[in-house]
Amino acid sequence: MRRLLFEGLAKGPLTEPPPKLDDAEVAALAASLDAAARKRLGRSLSIRAVDAGSCNGCELEIHALSNAFYDLERFGLHVVASPRHADVLMVTGPVTKNMREALQRTYDATPAPKWVVAVGDCARDGGLFAGSYAVEGGVGAVVPVDLHIPGCPPTPMALLRGLLTLLR
Repeated sequence: MRRLLFEGLAKGPLTEPPPKLDDAEVAALAASLDAAARKRLGRSLSIRAVDAGSCNGCELEIHALSNAFYDLERFGLHVVASPRHADVLMVTGPVTKNMREALQRTYDATPAPKWVVAVGDCARDGGLFAGSYAVEGGVGAVVPVDLHIPGCPPTPMALLRGLLTLLR
């Protein structure tokens, strides 16, 4: 047991290196996003993530926006738990038949002005799940979509750029 402990200490952690980010680029992008939100809404932007039946790849990238590398909270951008407090619905995955009504209710519960962002290739048209008996199609088949952020999955920087595009 002691041998394994020493080997583990000598080799270091088995994690991947952090993403190579230009902190100034992230800061500038998030600051301009916050400024655009305050200009358009008079306050910071609140985001509600909705998983409509995805593989969770896009959710991991959305949640990465809250980690120590991106840390959206420091720029006044918030991920909220209720659609009643949201300005933006970030919907991931193809809309499954079981999630159709839940997505529609979430959209209806979100106050105006509201925007819907389809995140990832599956949210656009169903992706590789298109044509399945269990899938309604892309997000646009259920609720109106204001912006599509392509990728499988899109990077956190692409998500930030997409939100900035939405507000402009």
